[in-house]
Amino acid sequence: MNPQGCRVVSFKQPSAEELAHDFLWRTELQTPERGEVVIFNRSHYEDVLIVRVHDLVPKKVWSKRYKQINDFERVLVANGTHILKFFLHISKEEQLHRFEQRLDDPSRRWKISEADYSERGFWDDYEKAYEDVLSKCSTNDAPWFVIPSDRKWFRNLAISQIIVETMEKLGIEIPEPTVDIADIRRKYHKEANEDKDGK
Repeated sequence: MNPQGCRVVSFKQPSAEELAHDFLWRTELQTPERGEVVIFNRSHYEDVLIVRVHDLVPKKVWSKRYKQINDFERVLVANGTHILKFFLHISKEEQLHRFEQRLDDPSRRWKISEADYSERGFWDDYEKAYEDVLSKCSTNDAPWFVIPSDRKWFRNLAISQIIVETMEKLGIEIPEPTVDIADIRRKYHKEANEDKDGK
């Protein structure tokens, strides 16, 4: 697969412009074009996770978003987008170990933030929020895959296998050329022979 057909989008705290629209607006702007692969680092699910845990919007607002997310993803799939959602599950102990590595290793320190530690205090609340996301938003059209991720080699293997199996089911074929290959081959051979004879 040509890496030029792959793009990564990282969703951070919403901007003023994004907050002026519905919560799915910024996600919809980043959905893939036909033939493109887009990897979301975080996504519209933040709007049923962080907003819930930190009570940023009322429950009557975020509780309706599960259905809106399912409807949104259903429309994408109906129009030819294939969705794979991976929840990288690590233990609380492994998370702390990785944070310690970041503190100890100067080449990893850029990854650490104060929020990484403060958010650990909400671990139980996040677990409940994730349980609802996984149970309410895993559909036949857009399933969630829970990936045990304490061991990175296993995480990478599991995700790679799911992606490969999904792509194989798509039946992707090399496209037919848009030019006359035989004609180009004749011209190439003729030019190559002329160069050879001229030397």
